[in-house]
Amino acid sequence: MQSSGLGALIRLVIARDLRLAVRHWDHVIQPLIFFAIITTLFPLAISPALDDLRRIAPGVVWVAAMLASLLALESLFRPDVEDGTMEQWVLSGQPLSLLLLAKVVTHWLLTGLPLVLMSPFVGTALGMPQSVWPVLMATLALGTGSLSMLGGVGAALTVSVRRGSVLLALLVLPLEMPVLIFGARAVDLAMHGEAVAGPLNLLAAVLLFFVSLGPFAMAAAMRVSVET
Repeated sequence: MQSSGLGALIRLVIARDLRLAVRHWDHVIQPLIFFAIITTLFPLAISPALDDLRRIAPGVVWVAAMLASLLALESLFRPDVEDGTMEQWVLSGQPLSLLLLAKVVTHWLLTGLPLVLMSPFVGTALGMPQSVWPVLMATLALGTGSLSMLGGVGAALTVSVRRGSVLLALLVLPLEMPVLIFGARAVDLAMHGEAVAGPLNLLAAVLLFFVSLGPFAMAAAMRVSVET
């Protein structure tokens, strides 16, 4: 009964955040527009030749996805802290780590998943062959999950800092480098027809590590931020 009650609570948190996202849809599409703009500017700035674009395509897509997912992080927890919802969660006796994990899952559904679905179209604009699409989408699915978890920890640490977006970026971006490297490497290997199991397994291991420890780190940081 307790596990079913926690499951229902998590579903309520996700449903609540999705409803709020519908009301503030402009915040949802902003990272997607940024992702599309960044990736389409490179052909204009470098060269429209497909051979040139294919060489840089994995890195371009991954850097754009990493920066796009960072855009929505500052507002991940801040509205709940400002309206007192987070303080009620801390005092409620419910597992705060699971509640914050539910918010991060919602962040991924609103930011990471749309980036995954957009990636084939962006990849095509950069000269990626259709055979690379499954690997590109798989790497982004695993990688953006890790980015959301890392971003959640950073957002919890900086939620009490006014205008903490710069500090959040400084905290999160260096830790995201392994995800960027493994993701871009997997796509590059796929474009050259080589095995991609190694980088994909590393991305999955990184995601599992962050999912295992991230919620507890977020909960500890949030308690400190709310109590100060």
